[in-house]
Amino acid sequence: MESRVLSGTTGISSLGRLRKPVTRDPATISCFAPCTRSIGAVGDGGNLIWGRQLSPALLLLEKSPVVRVPSVKREILRPSFAAASSPAEGSDSAGEAKVAPVGFLEKYPALITGFFFFMWYFLNVIFNILNKKIYNYFPYPYFVSVVHLAVGVIYCLVSWTVGLPKRAPMDSNLLKLLVPVAICHALGHVSSNVSFSAVAVSFTHTIKALEPFFNAAASQFVLGQQIPITLWLSLAPVVLGVSMASLTELSFNWTGFTSAMISNISFTYRSIYSKKAMTDMDSTNLYAYISIIALIFCIPPAIIIEGPQLVKHGFSDAIAKVGVTKFVSDLFWVGMFYHLYNQLATNTLERVAPLTHAVGNVLKRVFVIGFSIVVFGNKISTQTGIGTVIAIAGVAIYSYIKAKIEEEKRQIKAA
Repeated sequence: MESRVLSGTTGISSLGRLRKPVTRDPATISCFAPCTRSIGAVGDGGNLIWGRQLSPALLLLEKSPVVRVPSVKREILRPSFAAASSPAEGSDSAGEAKVAPVGFLEKYPALITGFFFFMWYFLNVIFNILNKKIYNYFPYPYFVSVVHLAVGVIYCLVSWTVGLPKRAPMDSNLLKLLVPVAICHALGHVSSNVSFSAVAVSFTHTIKALEPFFNAAASQFVLGQQIPITLWLSLAPVVLGVSMASLTELSFNWTGFTSAMISNISFTYRSIYSKKAMTDMDSTNLYAYISIIALIFCIPPAIIIEGPQLVKHGFSDAIAKVGVTKFVSDLFWVGMFYHLYNQLATNTLERVAPLTHAVGNVLKRVFVIGFSIVVFGNKISTQTGIGTVIAIAGVAIYSYIKAKIEEEKRQIKAA
């Protein structure tokens, strides 16, 4: 009924009749009360429905009905479209609104997140296994590292070309911020591959379990952040477990051990520089730019250190062992798996809470160590096995405590 009162000349004349009793008799006002229902305030951006939210009390207090009605009408008409798109309000207008169909991604978010985790682990395990198999007949980690990054860069360039995703712009200031991150990424990646080529995959990942220790040390002594004593205590099992595993590891050599430690330090500083280079760029574009810069820094060492050997007998020996087709396809797929698992890991961890992030990283390392032992049949001593379990358990405790601390900090800031 109220919609008809506020529309056309009849509405205006009716308003004139309503205004004749100047008194603010509650009985007069209450006769309109059943017709009104407040859903939200205009100033607060609430949802208002045209013709049903205007209080007659406001009209009775207005001095110039003929002049003011159009102004009030415009004020109410604007939020009415928001109300029409919000069926949850329970109004007649909302009931007539068309409800958009809920997609599969919105309907089952937990299932999609679980699929992301599965693909992240799967691609990571496949990468580690294929990577180690290549080193068994082609022991050139510097060149293989270049291939990993080169395939990823080609993938990014093709993605940019087709617009999936659209390339984010780059300027000199952003480039200066990303170069230190990319250098640390390149150094950490190459040193990891040197370790993978020298020792068992399981042992390299056990050494890399020390990365939280280096992160905590850098945060305390480089960034000046106070690390709680509980975090330091949780790192004690990590150090103890890695020490136990290293002492009796059958594939132990200093090249593999030192390279894994350099990788830990490099990735720690990558995290530090990443915090200083916080940008609004999405993770896909950011990782693409870091990969391009890291590739540029990886090419010269590969040429200088391994170039002469590759030209002399490296390529020919590998082709003689497995054939040119398998050799080229192995290099291509290991690079593709490397890029995809890194990109998918970033996308996966963006979908979950910090605690889930921490648990996911620990479980990933457990998966890789377990599958590598089964696939390659690596023999490990009892002490090595116990040390590995203790180290992984320590990482899990550390990750849990750190995630809880970060969550408490966010809640305090939000409050």
